[in-house]
Amino acid sequence: MAHVPVLKSPDHLTGEARTIAEKIVDTRNSLEGPFSVWMHAPEWAERVAHLGTLVRWEGTLELRIRTLAALVVGRHFQAQYVWGIQGVIGAERNVPRSTIDAIRDGHSDGIPPEDLQIIDFTRQLIRANRVDERLAHGVMERLGADKYVQLTTCIGYYAMLAMTVNGVELEPNPNHESLKV
Repeated sequence: MAHVPVLKSPDHLTGEARTIAEKIVDTRNSLEGPFSVWMHAPEWAERVAHLGTLVRWEGTLELRIRTLAALVVGRHFQAQYVWGIQGVIGAERNVPRSTIDAIRDGHSDGIPPEDLQIIDFTRQLIRANRVDERLAHGVMERLGADKYVQLTTCIGYYAMLAMTVNGVELEPNPNHESLKV
């Protein structure tokens, strides 16, 4: 049970909050997930929605790389909602099931090297708050400065989502895979 009321429809809101919720629904088709609780702070919801659009769909960083990072973050924070939706997105973006399982189970066996580089980068950043020089250099060489910064920002964005859904104990979609925590 969520610690705050879950607001799944703009109909539950009035004034500017309702207008913001309607914009979010227009771009995301619903107030599902963290937006169902961020709407208690509508200005924050609006700004996070804008950032989320950039992180999730815009920019030049490959969508598959973003998904790998989001899966690692969701697993690290044991964020059921983030893990579940990213598992669905991962399948749509051709992330092998064996890679998703390895992330879930906390190992690296069978992960293709190009995916493992991103996974290890994300794991190091969220576990140690830093990335070792060799790995950072390899990712920088592969992605370039612009995409390197996009990747680190993506990791931070999904950490914010994970903390939000965990902090309010938001229930995950029952149709999505859940983590055993």
